Amino acid sequence: MFDHVVFGVSDYEASKAFFLKALAPLGIAIVSERPGGIELSSDGKVSLCLLQTEEKPAHLHLAFVAESREQVEAFHRAALHAGGKDNGPPGPRPNYSGKYYAAFVIGPDGHNIEVVCHESGG
Repeated sequence: MFDHVVFGVSDYEASKAFFLKALAPLGIAIVSERPGGIELSSDGKVSLCLLQTEEKPAHLHLAFVAESREQVEAFHRAALHAGGKDNGPPGPRPNYSGKYYAAFVIGPDGHNIEVVCHESGG
């Protein structure tokens, strides 16, 4: 659906470090960078762009696709290690769907970062 998503962050260096560490288990890495801005992607087709802003960023809910439950769990560990705050540990979310397995972490600007796997089992 999306080609790219761009949003502002209040502390570029802190957000850059957080997202690089938290999303590394999904294979997401730097595609390009310029002063105060970074583009991240796992496939070079769809990207997430972070830009330094002087405005207070509005809170977002970003959900990333995982290929396995292990990736969801690795994201959660990496995001907490990167300074994120737990907002829902890895586990099934049957109220969403029978195969919904996700974890949620609050990032540096209060954004709710989710990683979800829609496959059953490991």
